[in-house]
Amino acid sequence: MPPPAGTLTPGLASFLSSLKNSPIETSVESLVSLLRRRQIRGSRSCAIATAHLLRMVLRNIPDKDVTKLIDRVQRIGQRLAEAQPKELAIGNIVRRILGLIRDEAEEDRDKEAGGYGEIGTGTRNATSITPPEGQPGPTEKRSLLAPNTSTTAPAITSLFSPVPLKDASPISTPGTQTPGGGSPIAAPLSSTSNTAQDLRAEVVEGVQEIIDELNQADDQIAGYAIDHIHSSEVVLAYTPSMTVQRFILKAAAKRKFTVIYAGPFSNDYRPRSLAGNPNTGLDDYEEISERFQKSLTVAGVTVVMIPFSAIFALMSRTSKVILDPHIVLADGSLVAPAGARAMAQAASMHQTPVIVLSGVYKLSPVYPSDVKTFIEIGHPSSVVGYDQGSFLEKIDIKNPLFDHVPADIVDLYITNLGGHAPSYLYRIIADHYRNEDIHLTRFDLE
Repeated sequence: MPPPAGTLTPGLASFLSSLKNSPIETSVESLVSLLRRRQIRGSRSCAIATAHLLRMVLRNIPDKDVTKLIDRVQRIGQRLAEAQPKELAIGNIVRRILGLIRDEAEEDRDKEAGGYGEIGTGTRNATSITPPEGQPGPTEKRSLLAPNTSTTAPAITSLFSPVPLKDASPISTPGTQTPGGGSPIAAPLSSTSNTAQDLRAEVVEGVQEIIDELNQADDQIAGYAIDHIHSSEVVLAYTPSMTVQRFILKAAAKRKFTVIYAGPFSNDYRPRSLAGNPNTGLDDYEEISERFQKSLTVAGVTVVMIPFSAIFALMSRTSKVILDPHIVLADGSLVAPAGARAMAQAASMHQTPVIVLSGVYKLSPVYPSDVKTFIEIGHPSSVVGYDQGSFLEKIDIKNPLFDHVPADIVDLYITNLGGHAPSYLYRIIADHYRNEDIHLTRFDLE
């Protein structure tokens, strides 16, 4: 029986709606429960839920002391991260918000000291990420949400021309400016009595910019499609995600090319719904794949559907491979739907470029010391049915939902800040996370 009209299935939409009238502790318990039951899944959905919850916490929390504020956010972040350890995007958002609080607190201390010391002098993740020999270390952060384009190495504008033009203007994207706008030096001195209130207002504004960044990341990534997809090319797409769809559609507006679509095995993995339904993971996989193909065909793109077993045979005719990761790790490797590693290795053997489309919120400062901890195992019934009982008694079945793809077989990352080589991601991560917030879980803090 379908649910009554007006009711929401437990998921992201119902959780965001409940935040308006629920107390903080109830909202935290609700999100923890949804994460444990996998009713909210996927990097973007988990990041949005985390950002909205922490924004509500910062608005309503009675503590005015900065130390207590950081401790409260940190404890909530630990609970969310431990509720679903495979969703590293939760920890990414918590770390960025903790960085916002620390940056604003340091700025206020500089003002109270009677001077306008340099902003962003706090300890960033520069010591934990070793730069390649001969390259400068991570630059100091001058914005609350993204690195300064004047000090960060220029983004790669094309896969085949890594050196941009000298007169190219710096990339400006929403969510990369300091909350409140303008230079911090031009800000007036605030009185001591209003310091805590002003700090919370600035942090809440910064969290809102993070939410805006999450909503605009796909469109910003799609803006670079014209530089990487050219006429008459053959593009191999994997997973029917919204990010890949918008990227291809943006290029199809001006270019004529062919897309070979090889979707992953129809197991428990569910990409973000192409219909825009925030309750992801509830749609039938075949319907999602059909919707993905139809949207490209309507735009005039020639789409060829192939089974996964035919990837190696067709790789020699492919111009480039496009992947949408679940998460990107600090060493430049990534976790993607099962089968992505085999596809990337086939592309490497045929010297076919592999392009990864990833928002900055998917970049994690965690290193893959144990790859197995990032791989989620699905239900074996997706591989072998229960009707084969005699066969199941003789074997153990593991159905991994994700693969770990090493950085050495990835050619280019395209984020909402531009295109970057895998070896450069450490600088973006260092500019977005502080060193003291890297170890977020309770086990790491003890």
